[in-house]
Amino acid sequence: MSKISWLTAFVPVVVQFVIFLRWLHRRMRNDEITRAFVRDIATNHLPHIYNALQKIAAQQGIELDDTPLVQFVDLNHRHKGKGN
Repeated sequence: MSKISWLTAFVPVVVQFVIFLRWLHRRMRNDEITRAFVRDIATNHLPHIYNALQKIAAQQGIELDDTPLVQFVDLNHRHKGKGN
């Protein structure tokens, strides 16, 4: 094979690989941002929401169960408690 035919076959493979790496990086970054957002909502905002809900229920005369604990599960299937 001539040098040009090798180059013709090699360039599209390299371009596809670079595009795949960019997509993979963006996908991993989006997942990281989503995890941080969900953790922030659970640790910072849910306690305030539950507190407001309990106050509203108390004004209405409704008795609520205890607020559930926030549990996180990582990829190694270990449970983490609230605030971790």
